[in-house]
Amino acid sequence: MNKIKYFFILAAFWGFSVQLAAQNFNSAIGVRFGYPFSISYKTFISESHALEGYVGFRGYSGVANWISINGAYQIHSDIDAIDGLEWYYGAGAGAQFWSYDFAESGSTTFSVSGYLGLQYTFEEAPVSVSIDWVPTFFIGDSRYGAFNSFGGGYGALAARYTLGRQ
Repeated sequence: MNKIKYFFILAAFWGFSVQLAAQNFNSAIGVRFGYPFSISYKTFISESHALEGYVGFRGYSGVANWISINGAYQIHSDIDAIDGLEWYYGAGAGAQFWSYDFAESGSTTFSVSGYLGLQYTFEEAPVSVSIDWVPTFFIGDSRYGAFNSFGGGYGALAARYTLGRQ
């Protein structure tokens, strides 16, 4: 067998052996410190599957800025070595509403994102923190012309107040 077949066999065994997470809260609200800076709401729809929505702002040195609306579907899994620590992955989509300082018009772009992160929920406090990497592909037109590009530098450090503790 070649190396690709070995990789897929190992990935399949690993996927079946992953333990699902049993988070200790139902939902959380807070902020994402990153690109863009955002207000975030996350809710679990099962023990390991969550939906996150966030609205953010990003400025570009007095030239342009955007307001974005994003949603993500995430799958969480416990890291057994540390109570309260989980890793997650997922996918999402968003829309960015651009405003330009040098023009009286704006534009809209759309995005498709992947998510890979760590989340820690404190046992003694109603707080959850996470850090994630969100590689994003943007689609649409902007004042700069066609805006079909990939951005690998997106992500955030988030802090949220948990609701519905279990």
